[in-house]
Amino acid sequence: MALTLVRSFNVDNLLGPGGALQAALPAYEHRPEQLQMARAVERAFNERSYLLAEAGTGTGKTLAYLVPALLSGRRVVVSTATKTLQDQIFFKDLPLLRDRMDLKFEAAYLKGRGNYLCLQRFNAFTKDPTFGSREEVGYWPMIQTWAGRTETGDRAELELPENFSAWSRLSATADTCVGTKCPLYENCFVTRMRREAESADLLVVNHHLFFADLSLRGAGGRRNEGVLPLYESVIFDEAHALEDAASGYFGCSVSNHRLEELSRDAVASLPETDSRFTTVRALAARVRTHAEVFFTQAPRVLGLAGAEGGVALKADRMAQLANPMEQLRQGLLALGSFTASEREPELLALARRSGEMAEELTFLEKAESSDHVYWAEQRGRGVFLRASPIDVAKELRGRLYGGVDTVVFTSATMAADGRFDYFARRMGLYDDEGVPVAEVRTLAVASPFDFEQQAALYLPTHLPDPAVPGFIEAASEEILRLCEVSGGRAFVLFTSLRNMERAHELTKNRLPYQVLKQGERPKQQLLEAFREMPSVLFAAHSFWEGVDVPGDALSLLIIDRLPFASPGDPLVAARIRQLESRGEEAFEQYQLPQATLALRQGFGRLIRTQQDRGAVALLDRRIVTKPYGRAFLESLPKARRVDSMDELQDWFHGDTN
Repeated sequence: MALTLVRSFNVDNLLGPGGALQAALPAYEHRPEQLQMARAVERAFNERSYLLAEAGTGTGKTLAYLVPALLSGRRVVVSTATKTLQDQIFFKDLPLLRDRMDLKFEAAYLKGRGNYLCLQRFNAFTKDPTFGSREEVGYWPMIQTWAGRTETGDRAELELPENFSAWSRLSATADTCVGTKCPLYENCFVTRMRREAESADLLVVNHHLFFADLSLRGAGGRRNEGVLPLYESVIFDEAHALEDAASGYFGCSVSNHRLEELSRDAVASLPETDSRFTTVRALAARVRTHAEVFFTQAPRVLGLAGAEGGVALKADRMAQLANPMEQLRQGLLALGSFTASEREPELLALARRSGEMAEELTFLEKAESSDHVYWAEQRGRGVFLRASPIDVAKELRGRLYGGVDTVVFTSATMAADGRFDYFARRMGLYDDEGVPVAEVRTLAVASPFDFEQQAALYLPTHLPDPAVPGFIEAASEEILRLCEVSGGRAFVLFTSLRNMERAHELTKNRLPYQVLKQGERPKQQLLEAFREMPSVLFAAHSFWEGVDVPGDALSLLIIDRLPFASPGDPLVAARIRQLESRGEEAFEQYQLPQATLALRQGFGRLIRTQQDRGAVALLDRRIVTKPYGRAFLESLPKARRVDSMDELQDWFHGDTN
């Protein structure tokens, strides 16, 4: 590792009053909250302990953990939930520390292998390029030119549409990569990335890559298929998103996309002149045919048609799919059996992949593990059968905590009702007997923003209960009135796509502003358009967090209802059942704290700097009328409460008397 530091450096003389940061940035004002958190992180590194640190927006928490991490002299992984923060750390914060504060270190930016061109697959694709549409064909000359000159192989260098389907045949996954057995291994872009990481002091990754690597590390001899080198410490930023990210990697999933890719790779694995080609092609065709039959029937049988989110895999419905599933499993076993006897790395990889998918189908069909929830979902053309651990706590204790001695969890939203118990339990920081798995400290650092002056909270009680028919129609009328008060410049956040679509349909032709909707364009393009002129953006899910629009462009945040996770979601339902089986109160222990943290995340989109000013309107009367509403109100920043539209209009125009 290349880290070399002046020994007198510490968090105080770097981040404290009159320190190196203030000298590097003359306009910078010392933030006591930042130094308080930095000292706590420094202590965690010194004591080899775990830290839960909630730091409100504007505290400067990124530098508060980067500085002590670099001073520790250890290899540290920093994992984020969003690419936006990953980019900020690597391209803004680390250059500041290196160039303006004279810290000498090596850092590496790592993405999942699917972001990188696979030279082996590129060469195979070049012999028979196939595309999903005529529009995709037009990008091929650009890709060929780029492939000949790129030094990173990173797709981000190309201006490709997000849904460019051919990329899946140009990049590699853990399924398709043959590792050191690949003839192009030494020139591989992922190999280069891994080697850069081996010499780095700080690794900047995202949660998905971190848990993908962690799941491989726990899978016996497949460790070399991971990307991350050995590390000693981990910092999880945006830690509130960890549970959902981890759940997807400690289970299994079989999809029509994955089977299509297996069949396609099998056909491409041998030249047509090879004597084995006809057999492999026939076996691949058998898999593809049975997969098409199975995944054509599955949505209807499982009840996926029209479902928003996932549906549980129920025994009676799975029984109706037993025959096509068995045909598919036998096809996979036949392909695996034939290719397992060969020597070529590509064929051996096909054997492994076929065997794994056959095993996963069996696991999904039996649905016997009491620790997992079994479910299916449909997204576009994709149909997915999944099994996920109900509780990732056990996985984290077994896979992560035993191998690292310092872990820092930080986010603007971690404490529920002023306590970290909910988060700590979900992260497995206590064992089944309630005993801490390591020394765990907590810290809550308030935001430096003056919310009483900068933000208003409007809570109308005249709207119907969200469960009553007609709610979204009444809410849409309220949205129109609110946007008139704010002059547009509004995010309208929904807890369901159904409500988002309905409200958008009811208001889009009546709003005298640019109207945008999630899904119409890529997320970044929507945000750019939103900033350009007064706009109203209708969004759900991904816009509740990781979105930063400072300034006047965003002055109103409308939330349709309290963000309770749907009890119909299979994973949520399984967690509720698990808690109830232990004699615990699921609403108080899980549903309510989860919802309060989600609401705080949504609220956090509004005030991003000390100059911002705006209002949050929550259209769910339950926050006022239900006893549990107090938990939500106490969790939010202390904004000025306004009870009528007239009062809100006065506040917007500066009349606060």
